[in-house]
Amino acid sequence: MTLNQTNWTEATQAVEAAQSILIVTHISPDGDAIGSALGLYNMLIKKCPSVTVAVDGGVPDFLEFLPHADHIRPVLTDGEWDLMISTDASDEERTGKAGEYGRAHSKTVINLDHHATNTGFGDIYVVNPDVASAAEVVYQWWKHTGYELDRNVAQPLLTGIVTDTIGFRTSAVKPGTLLAAQELMSHGASLTQITALTLDSRPYKVVDVWKRALPSVELADGVISANITLADQENVEDRERMEYGLVGWLRQVDESMVAIVFTEDTPNQIKLSMRSKRGFDVSKVALAMGGGGHQQASGATVQGTLAEVRAKVLPLLAQAVKEGKLDIV
Repeated sequence: MTLNQTNWTEATQAVEAAQSILIVTHISPDGDAIGSALGLYNMLIKKCPSVTVAVDGGVPDFLEFLPHADHIRPVLTDGEWDLMISTDASDEERTGKAGEYGRAHSKTVINLDHHATNTGFGDIYVVNPDVASAAEVVYQWWKHTGYELDRNVAQPLLTGIVTDTIGFRTSAVKPGTLLAAQELMSHGASLTQITALTLDSRPYKVVDVWKRALPSVELADGVISANITLADQENVEDRERMEYGLVGWLRQVDESMVAIVFTEDTPNQIKLSMRSKRGFDVSKVALAMGGGGHQQASGATVQGTLAEVRAKVLPLLAQAVKEGKLDIV
């Protein structure tokens, strides 16, 4: 059953009662993870005496342009908080070591998310699977609080919306998404800057990884796949654009309905990055593999060798293609 529960009043009361707040987001953070966490941080530092924001490994290079990105802690090993807010994570495991430490040292946990696969962890739910991004959930919360919204808040939130919708191009985009973007722009967020630095930018090292991975590309049963081995990704830290950029590009192939990139984390642990065209649901496959996400964008981390994981996952994706129907309306 999909969790759809936005306890705005209870969440706001928890914030206003807290003397210390921790904000965490999911591991291997994307634009929405950092955008929602940082937008929330920049909003709450004016309301609470002590606010900490953290994610394992810190901020990806391409998101360092966001205001106060340098405040995000890459490691969390100390501190006690009245309140922890988890953003853009569908389950506790996705929050990594920072989330694990935070839950053990926080009195109350707010679960703020937009994934239909959210497992319902925490004490207070601000979960809306009907919007396009976690940043949009933060925006909705701001509308209920009446707190100050300035460029430092607006720029990260618009970044989350833009990146999670691939520039307003996914089926999750609704009129409310565009209205949110318009209001954030009216408060100083730059759509031009965000698009240039997130969607239209990548280092050559990432392209070099793609060059190595492209010989592995296969298309069968409407599923296009590629492998990124440990050797392929040597000396590359930009995992976000390495994996998600490639799978997004593969999804554009006319004959493919579903795209997947298998990335070796270790010789016996494979990360799955899945994308689909509208009308095809990859979230069920992700959930079956212990992950989660959206119908058109999901992921998981699976134990096994590259060959073993491919043998498990590709038939499931082929079945997802059979069960779906292309929808471009």
